[in-house]
Amino acid sequence: MAKITFDGVEVEVPDGTTILNAARQIGGSIVPPAMCYYTPLKGSGGKCRACLVRVAAGSAKDPRPMPKLVASCVTPVQDGMVVENTTSEQVLNVRKGIVEMLLINHPLDCPVCDQAGECDLQNFAFEHGVSTTRYQEERRTFEKIDIGPLIQLHMTRCILCYRCVYTANQITDNRVHGVLGRGDAAEIGTYIENIIDNDFSGNVIDVCPVGALTDKTFRFKQRVWFTKPVNAHRDCPKCSGNVVLWYKGNDVLRTTARKDQYGEVKEWICNECRFEKKETSDWTIEGPAHIDRSSVISANHYELPVLNQSVIADLPESTQRDLAQNPPLKLGN
Repeated sequence: MAKITFDGVEVEVPDGTTILNAARQIGGSIVPPAMCYYTPLKGSGGKCRACLVRVAAGSAKDPRPMPKLVASCVTPVQDGMVVENTTSEQVLNVRKGIVEMLLINHPLDCPVCDQAGECDLQNFAFEHGVSTTRYQEERRTFEKIDIGPLIQLHMTRCILCYRCVYTANQITDNRVHGVLGRGDAAEIGTYIENIIDNDFSGNVIDVCPVGALTDKTFRFKQRVWFTKPVNAHRDCPKCSGNVVLWYKGNDVLRTTARKDQYGEVKEWICNECRFEKKETSDWTIEGPAHIDRSSVISANHYELPVLNQSVIADLPESTQRDLAQNPPLKLGN
């Protein structure tokens, strides 16, 4: 076990844990942002530099600071390490530069992008970016590529985080897309205009932090903050069957995998669950999905409160009888 101090908070984590995951054990606003790192995907991280932090003391044995900022997602902790994130002015200034770099070629099409409202780049730019730009040259553009009937590729929005490549490589048998070209000509594409078509290809939509890969069956149907996400499951022979259904009225507009508080999918879902099961009768409804209050999606979203037994005991007898006959979706001890 290693003890590290992160922004003044001490935490003990197993040896080999990265600085980012150590910060996540503390939680809250001190956790560095991550645009390319994705816990379930081996090899991810170290590409976007969004999670750079300052190591003020390398370890108890060697307390010298590291000469440069390090990527917290790929740097393992050392016992006695002291890390600065939000408390370092240098880190915050560099992070503004990272946002500026990511936005240099990114089109300002949030009003028509299906990812708007749940876009990691939007959140990153809002929290760490500036309202002006120094870039005056023409933005980079790419030819449109058709990669199949279910997934829409907008390469101009891509930040080359490689998440979709790792996802296809690690959970599917036949990856047909990857990063083509080098330098500023690098792009996500398929070889010889192949289409992405396998049982789990839709998961590249969930891992994309921007609007580069979107669901064609949901495209332009509704702004995400006007929909209501509901947790549901079904008996699926291919995957876990645990999903989020996004409703508008009584209609299921889209289906996605469930994500944790850091926007990471823990259980992949198949294309049958994602694209074909769009009726409420196909699913067992569990209840409203949890939405962070800072998200714009929470504006039209309501979750049932957790009621424990002490709270129920203080309610009127008539209310207690109603709860016994029609219990809420969440009950505590």
